[in-house]
This record gives sequence, structure tokens and C-alpha cells, in this order.
Amino acid sequence: MTDASAIAETGVFFLLSAIAIAGAFGLIYAQRVAHSMMYLIFSFMAVAGIFVLMEAEFLAVIQILVYLASVMLVVLFGIMLTRRQILEEDFE
Repeated sequence: MTDASAIAETGVFFLLSAIAIAGAFGLIYAQRVAHSMMYLIFSFMAVAGIFVLMEAEFLAVIQILVYLASVMLVVLFGIMLTRRQILEEDFE
């Protein structure tokens, strides 16, 4: 590997790492559940990008399919159910 490609790969790694860490902090400090979900998506996508950099494409695909598809679907159902309870409490 040449110096230029090593430097570029290191730069991309630090960028993806910063996105993953920022997404994790955003997930913790977000005020709304929908915003937390978006930060979690950013974090998961950054982790999948790091897997691609490590030449583990299968793990990147599994990361996207399992977490972004399955877990986010469960989170969306949780958002819908929580929103309904919030609306019902506002009317009482």
C-alpha cells in the first residue's frame, strides 16, 4: 500500500469513527425518540463503513440488514405506540 492510500484510508477511518461516536452521543442526548433513531442509524451506518474498510463486507451487510432493518422496525413500532399514549394523556 502506498503512502497516499494509507493516509486516505486512515482519514476515512477517523471520519467514520467520528460519525459513529457523534451518533452515539446524539442518541443519548436527543430530546425526541425519532431524533434518537436517526442518530442510531448514523452510528450503525458508520460502523458498517468501518467494516468495509476492514475488508469485512459480509459483516457490513449483516450490520445493515440486521440492525437497520430489524431493530429499527422494532424501534419504529415503539415510537408509534409511545406517541399514541402521549396523545391520549394530553387529552385527559
